[in-house]
Amino acid sequence: MSTGQHDKITGVFSTLIRSKVGIGTTTKRILQKTYLFVSELEADVFEVQPLNSHDVPSGLKKKISRAEFLNNFDPEPEHYADVVLPQINALEATIKRGEKHRDRSENYSAEHEFSSAVEIDKYSIKANFGLGLVYLDRGETERASALFERLINLEAIYEAEHKHLFNEFGMGLRKNGMFDQALEYYHKAESLSKKDENLCLNIARAYFEKSDVEGCLKYLNKSLKINPNHEEACLFLEYMRSAGYGKDTAAQPEEAVLPKTKKSKSKKSIVKDFKINF
Repeated sequence: MSTGQHDKITGVFSTLIRSKVGIGTTTKRILQKTYLFVSELEADVFEVQPLNSHDVPSGLKKKISRAEFLNNFDPEPEHYADVVLPQINALEATIKRGEKHRDRSENYSAEHEFSSAVEIDKYSIKANFGLGLVYLDRGETERASALFERLINLEAIYEAEHKHLFNEFGMGLRKNGMFDQALEYYHKAESLSKKDENLCLNIARAYFEKSDVEGCLKYLNKSLKINPNHEEACLFLEYMRSAGYGKDTAAQPEEAVLPKTKKSKSKKSIVKDFKINF
């Protein structure tokens, strides 16, 4: 736990929450001590997150002011060091074992580790992503689809620190023919993130593979509007033109400069995945 003058505050703190127990004439008001994980984001903004039954930070995060933090929270360094930190480390170790197994294509061992991690923290982004990627690797689209429904509503998956997993999961959805899920996934990212030409290209590809030419051209246009000289988008548009699409539509940005040093590429080489930046 860090509380130094020049260090941002991070660690476990407790607060007292008023609650009622009993019913009718037996109702009592009590003060219950609750532990939360607290991180100082900036000078006057703190982020608090509850600890779950396994003593790891999990669930909804809330931002509070410095004044509210100082007035209502007490440091719990022993609880952090003796209970919470070991649990956090154990969870991270479980996820890392799962990632190593998956890197070696040991998918059933990876599934075991990721499932164990999800049991500890059902909101763990890395554990859920890992489990979803295992299902996609095995072509288990029904299980992947069920997990996708849980993931799509977790806004934390679209944070910059998860962008590598985000890209890989989106690619896995599309490779397994789950185009509607891939599009829902990417459109949710589009609504939450800053303008990103590569995200627009990924959406264009998903529409392309759905044979939705209008959607494909729309997002090629969006990508090139953000970055008129994006090479892959220019080549993708050139391919679409050569196939007879986009010649007389608003989806053909006049400012796009097609590279002169490269010949038109095939569908297979043009239509690929692009890493998004958030």
